[in-house]
Amino acid sequence: MEGGNFLTVCLILVALTTSNYLKSVSAARPAVGETNTEFIRTSCKSTTYPNLCFSSLSSRASAIGASPQLLAHESLTVSLETAQSTSSMMLKLAHGQGMTPREIGAMHDCAEELSDTVVGLRKSLGEMKQLRGKDFDLKMNDIQTWVSAALTDEDTCTEGFDGKVMNGKVKTFVRGKILEVAHLTSNALALINRLAALHG
Repeated sequence: MEGGNFLTVCLILVALTTSNYLKSVSAARPAVGETNTEFIRTSCKSTTYPNLCFSSLSSRASAIGASPQLLAHESLTVSLETAQSTSSMMLKLAHGQGMTPREIGAMHDCAEELSDTVVGLRKSLGEMKQLRGKDFDLKMNDIQTWVSAALTDEDTCTEGFDGKVMNGKVKTFVRGKILEVAHLTSNALALINRLAALHG
């Protein structure tokens, strides 16, 4: 009887030890989502605006996984979506009440620059999907050129609001929106350059 009790106690101890071991292993090994999020956080450190980079991409962790190419692709997508929404917002503002002709002109000019940005980012995304094989370097060069041009368009847009063209509140609001697009595009370019370096 005592032998049976001893065996029972041993089995319980083994079961508890195994259970604790498995818990410690699962605690030490991060969940897949956490791993992907950490990959984004680490990759974003190579960008000019790492906090914006992480906050704009962390919700897309499952789509990105741990792929530098998918990370660059999603970063471009975020930049494109923000440029599109900002452009349409500016056109609406330009048709609003109380805008001076100079302000309306600046808005239209900026919306035009942003539409060029959208075209460049769309072309870059299309090329990103084909980014493999012997043409990698050629396609990557095209992407870098288009995204750099998009960034120049955004800078030109912000310059249009320098000086006294706009009133205080509108100017601050619009500049903030355009700078967000520019910062997202800058981050996308940094992640694209990182992808190019990894391939090289």
